[in-house]
Amino acid sequence: MKFGPVALSTAEGAILAHAVKTASQKLPKGHRLTAADLQLLAETDVNELIVARLEAGDLTEDDAAARLASAIAPDHLRISPAATGRVNIYATARGLFVASSTVVGRVNRIDPAITLACLPDHVSVNAGDMVATIKIIPLAVPGKFVEEAAAVLRAQPAFEVKPFAPRRVALIATQLPSLKVQVMDKTRVLLAARLARSGSDLATERRVAHREEAVAEAIAELRAAHDLIVVFGASAVADPDDVVPAAIRRAGGRVDHVGMPVDPGNLLVLGRLDEIPVVGAPGCARSPRENGFDWILDRLLAGEWPNPMDITALGVGGLLKEIPTRPQPREAAVAPRRGPVSIVVLAAGRASRMGPEGRHKLLAEFDGVPLVRRSVETALAATNNGVTDKVIVVTGHREPEIRAALAGLPVTFVSNPDFASGMASSLVAGLSGLDDAAGGMLVMLADMPGITAEHLTRLIGAFDAESGAAVVRAVAEGQRGNPVILPRSTFGAVRQLVGDVGARHIVERCGLPIVDVELGAAARIDLDTPEAIAAAGGVLKE
Repeated sequence: MKFGPVALSTAEGAILAHAVKTASQKLPKGHRLTAADLQLLAETDVNELIVARLEAGDLTEDDAAARLASAIAPDHLRISPAATGRVNIYATARGLFVASSTVVGRVNRIDPAITLACLPDHVSVNAGDMVATIKIIPLAVPGKFVEEAAAVLRAQPAFEVKPFAPRRVALIATQLPSLKVQVMDKTRVLLAARLARSGSDLATERRVAHREEAVAEAIAELRAAHDLIVVFGASAVADPDDVVPAAIRRAGGRVDHVGMPVDPGNLLVLGRLDEIPVVGAPGCARSPRENGFDWILDRLLAGEWPNPMDITALGVGGLLKEIPTRPQPREAAVAPRRGPVSIVVLAAGRASRMGPEGRHKLLAEFDGVPLVRRSVETALAATNNGVTDKVIVVTGHREPEIRAALAGLPVTFVSNPDFASGMASSLVAGLSGLDDAAGGMLVMLADMPGITAEHLTRLIGAFDAESGAAVVRAVAEGQRGNPVILPRSTFGAVRQLVGDVGARHIVERCGLPIVDVELGAAARIDLDTPEAIAAAGGVLKE
């Protein structure tokens, strides 16, 4: 390829290196010039253009990118058409993205004109996520380099998506007096949420004494009806002969590895009974934060069986404590949101400002209807308008009474046993109830009586107008309020939330556009005190 300025009279058939604008039209970069183009440019006193002129064997940037993309096996991948020298590659299944740094490196070392970038090796992805991109830097590239790179990609996969396969999972939890029952309940809920992302089912929980023989007996009994066994010890593993690894061996299995160079996640045990994996989970897996257990679980659910070499290689990148989130590249214009918005109604809090324990603001009645039911009926009315397809209600404090107040309503309940820790746990719990196809999560507080179905419809309409690529927030005279819609690209950050915090810092730091929708005073009125309940016309019930 020859690149540089040429006289207008000799530019026919060349490729524009920079866009040129005339009074009547714009010729974009990469445009192949025609005689009509040159006539138009001559009339605007353009005498010279910077162009690329192909030589024998050259391929244009789009032809080169498309040819490289055609060498990639399309299993569980979607490849975009080439445009401006770029081809983007997307996952078509939820699973584990596996990449070969050797192959990607070989492609990138053929010539600087050819680039291939992808996600890190062994990260979980959802259908629709962008996992790789091919970019041709100049406007054209010698075809011999393209063929060499294509041959590398055909000879060995640079990357693939291994779909998660649903598993029937058993949880064995050991008990000690020092371990609270509430912690064990939370562990069960979080493990179920982790498994749900792959379509797997936490079919059985067995609680046993923290003794080798008790754990071994449970493993032996559960192996026949399950595809995977997870053991949470009441006390951390301190030795390869400690209770959990010893129990695996006593049950007739073998222990492949104890410990891993991932923090948090060091104290993991990986064993097996024939073809049934048995994982001794580290204590950090009782938290929703990403840890080494997630990495091993994802591999098992994708059909891999990590060996000691795989596990010991995880040290580089294994320091997770200071990494609050792991963003992944997105391209909203090519990959719009995958499905409708789901509404998550938060109804798990303790209502601590309401005074005596017997009174709960969400059970306060307005015209004989509990506040929580009134709020959920508002959300369901938006569903009936066709703007959303699912309403999820997160419950926790006084859960039986809250659910009884919602009896007969077509909602999905999600329990949050950790509601006392604050709002973050309810957001994470609500996220676990979303379908795979959800394009966004509308977070609605259950104590905002001024919010109407029309308000929700307006918020979701604004989200649709942005193709699901923006945060949409209710405001009152410009002051931020609620509800808020979080797009799919923020879900990973939501899962990292802990403590009594909401999604405000995600909204402000996610880098996405923020669209404010004026709802008036309703966006900022919530009922946190008995006086507020009375002023709004409600009656507190004991």
